[in-house]
Amino acid sequence: MATDLAPPPVKAVPEPGRGSEKVPIRTALRRYRWLYLMLIPGLAYFAVFKYLPMYGLTIAFQDFVPFLGYSGSEWVGFKHFEDLFTGPDFGRLLSNTLILALLTVIFVFPAPIIVALMLNELRVNVLKRSVQSLIYIPHFLSWTIVASLTYLLFAVDFGVIANFIQGVLGGPRTDYVAQADWFRPIIIMQTLWKATGWGTIIYLAALAGVDPNLYEAARMDGAGRWRQFWHITLPAIRPTIVVMAILTSGNLLDSSFEQIWLMTNSLNRSVADVFDSYVYYVGITQGAFSYSTAVGLFKGLAGVVLIFGSNWLAKRLGQRGLF
Repeated sequence: MATDLAPPPVKAVPEPGRGSEKVPIRTALRRYRWLYLMLIPGLAYFAVFKYLPMYGLTIAFQDFVPFLGYSGSEWVGFKHFEDLFTGPDFGRLLSNTLILALLTVIFVFPAPIIVALMLNELRVNVLKRSVQSLIYIPHFLSWTIVASLTYLLFAVDFGVIANFIQGVLGGPRTDYVAQADWFRPIIIMQTLWKATGWGTIIYLAALAGVDPNLYEAARMDGAGRWRQFWHITLPAIRPTIVVMAILTSGNLLDSSFEQIWLMTNSLNRSVADVFDSYVYYVGITQGAFSYSTAVGLFKGLAGVVLIFGSNWLAKRLGQRGLF
């Protein structure tokens, strides 16, 4: 007599994150207690030094008097913002800040990408590591040292490069660090020298994750170095470029205060004044705390808008985006 032997029913395994029971919070805290304990210093740092000081932004809407405090100062609404936008300094500050931001995007942002791609093509590891270390060292120097080196190189009296241009090349006697026309080129050169090495490490880390078999397969298909670069190398670092571009867009209005402050003098102030230095001049030296806070709040809100806008644009162009 034939017997119908049916296979035993297969128990369905729920997919991870779907249909699985949630772990109680108390169990998770007990299981990962050491990880959460390591998280406490970071959370405390952001709470104390990042979020708690944000309460001070309320003085942007007050006529703040330190002796009266937050609660005793008079509320004036958007008066300080109106003074900022209608004042004689806003146009000059905005144009100077945007010009430096545009020069940063054109020259500083692509520099680490280009250097990383060039270092990636080197096959001698000793030379590659040596060059990488040399261009990374300036990242650890303070802006005070960078400014001092700039004066030693470009000052009209004792500058090495200034004397070389004048004595050897026959150029005019020029005080490069004092002229307004040379302020922005010097700022961009300083930023390139100091920041390129750090950005190069990020892109080299992205290039290190490229599978070598892709290059081998491309060579077997007859692809040259240029096609390998265009179809393998660039797509490999494109997500990193997009993320760095979004982060850079949020800092476009953030000029390095130390750098600008050290390179500013009475002769180049017309092009050197930016929002960061203006906040110091008005807020610290003149005691206009509420007005300077309004300036800083405007700059911060503009940075938030730029981050969200660039992230939206990246997604519209088919990229992953930052969030």
